[in-house]
Amino acid sequence: MPASGFGFSQSSRSQNSPHYPHLFSDKELFGNADRLSKPLIGDGGRVYVCSEKMLLAFENNGSIAWLLPLSFKCNMSKAPVYGGKGMIYLIAENRVLQINIMKVGTSEAAISVFFDPGPGQEGDEIVGLAVSTMYSSVFITVKNRGLFAHLTRGQLLWSAGPVLDRYGYKQGCTKGVQHCYFASAPVIDQCEASVHISNTEGELYSVSVRSLEFKWIQDLSSFDRVYTVTPGNNGRLYVTVPVKSLILAMDVSSGNILWQKSVGPLSTEQSSPMVDSYGWVTIGSLDGFLYSFSPTGTLKKFPEAAVSDSVIQFGLFLDCSGYAVYFCQTEMEGKVIHMNNQYTYVSAMKPKSSIFTLMVPATGKIFWSESHHGPFLSSLSKSDLQNFVVDEGMLLAFVTAAKIGNRLPCRSKGLKLASSCSQGTDKRQSIHTGNRRAILLFLLFQSLLLVVLAAALRFCCVFWRKKKLQGQDLGRFLEKRRSLQLKKKAYDRRITELEHKAAEEAVANEAIEKLGELVRERQGIERKLSTSYSLGRDRAGSISKSVLPLSDERTRSYSFRRGKKESVTIFHTLSNTSSEESSSDRELGSDSEGEELVDKGKAKAPIEAERSSDDQQQLGRRKYQISPSEPASSPKGYMNSLFGKQETGEEKFDDEREVVGARPSSSRSIWLKRRRTLSLSN
Repeated sequence: MPASGFGFSQSSRSQNSPHYPHLFSDKELFGNADRLSKPLIGDGGRVYVCSEKMLLAFENNGSIAWLLPLSFKCNMSKAPVYGGKGMIYLIAENRVLQINIMKVGTSEAAISVFFDPGPGQEGDEIVGLAVSTMYSSVFITVKNRGLFAHLTRGQLLWSAGPVLDRYGYKQGCTKGVQHCYFASAPVIDQCEASVHISNTEGELYSVSVRSLEFKWIQDLSSFDRVYTVTPGNNGRLYVTVPVKSLILAMDVSSGNILWQKSVGPLSTEQSSPMVDSYGWVTIGSLDGFLYSFSPTGTLKKFPEAAVSDSVIQFGLFLDCSGYAVYFCQTEMEGKVIHMNNQYTYVSAMKPKSSIFTLMVPATGKIFWSESHHGPFLSSLSKSDLQNFVVDEGMLLAFVTAAKIGNRLPCRSKGLKLASSCSQGTDKRQSIHTGNRRAILLFLLFQSLLLVVLAAALRFCCVFWRKKKLQGQDLGRFLEKRRSLQLKKKAYDRRITELEHKAAEEAVANEAIEKLGELVRERQGIERKLSTSYSLGRDRAGSISKSVLPLSDERTRSYSFRRGKKESVTIFHTLSNTSSEESSSDRELGSDSEGEELVDKGKAKAPIEAERSSDDQQQLGRRKYQISPSEPASSPKGYMNSLFGKQETGEEKFDDEREVVGARPSSSRSIWLKRRRTLSLSN
């Protein structure tokens, strides 16, 4: 027979007799002994099993604690499932029953139908169920119908078939949908919040617990269409292919295969490994060895010495600590192994003895071991179990329940889950923290981008609220702004030419007046560009720092800058020859001393006004000089002298030159005095 099957020679005893009479050699339990379903080990050390239309709770010593009659016949191939808060779920006649064990023995109803096909309907076969206490959800697979997700209070969350059509793209059942349906019980990875299930075509699905979303679909039909899935809760998912004796480790987030390893022949198509808190995955084989693989695929075999007549054919149980596993090794009589191409066949006559062992796969340390003739197993033969058909698998469950906390300290389910989940979390974090500099640069870039977007948004809000823009469209606004900019450039070029000409030689009064007009025109354009036609918000026009020219109807002044550290001020002083003005002349001080002249007469001194953020500049000193060409008998003409103003306060004057010119007139004389002050840097 193939590796997925294990046979014994038939005896003359009836079919209701125990499969392993060597376990209870002193008891003849033939007749009407009932079979038990696969067991569930509860938190308190009780073992829950189903038998026909009865749910039984056994103490770990084999005595019956209570039994609960059911209205439907149990599915003997499915073990009850623990749902937290005293709830147990089990499959009975294509229905899922919810049993509150806290209400057993009270006047309240302890049994309710959680899921059924509907009134008057037989319903399709329920393949399996799984419960997530972390997400308070129950997942049920129904043949030919799909996967159903319910809250523990009964509300339907979502349902999914093997084919999902999104945006015209079909996911699942790529080889054909006629006979494609979910064929396995759902398994839950608590750390990744995902449900894993396979279909009849050999495709493995990963579905989100919270919503109907296929995370990935992996086609494993190249290995086989029938396999079992075991969640590692450590970033890995383990797939067992019994017919080829393979174990695959997959990345639970992507579905990629990390490694695959071969083991010895397996007993059934439902064989699945056990994953401990260290991340080691362990499975027993019909060759008598226990195969254990590390998270990276390193193999350890137990025992080290070969035992040719032994088999490990039943599933393992995890110790309450999460680090050790219980397994049963059975010595067989007449064991024969046949090899045929890719398959291995194992046959035997009957079992002779069994050894039950508690071991830590990561270290290989054995904490406890006992044969079926030991004191504990012998006591079970005298308990209520003698009324039922039992095998090594059932006895292994009672051994596990009885040894809770005896050898290794127990840990809570939450602590064990956190320990295993951290293995997958550390693995994923190492991928990202290895390039920390790149992550910081990316975050900095995102921050700068947000600042730029915020500034652009603020600019747009301010810009579109401008009065000029509201009165006309954007094109006309930009055209007007561009024309103003072109005019300003033209004025700048003309003013620069006149400034150079005035700085190098004496110019006519008309040219200076024209310069002043150009300066005023340019200032007007600048005010428009900085207020009404700016790209920012509207604001009142700022007062110019220097309003030129200054005029008091008799004197005019023009200021301009020729270089970085050279400023030139031109004053025009009109002097009358009348005796009225000459009588108001002031006394002159010495030329060499450069004393100050305070003009309190009618002719007011021109003032060059400048505004600054800190303080207004003080007025410069006014100097005077009488032309030597003036006759002594003529009326005294007074003239406001030129002065040059230094831009930087810490630099000194190295050179002063004064140029005095006079232009005669019929009614009055026009005196032009230009004084240039040059400042040379050290």
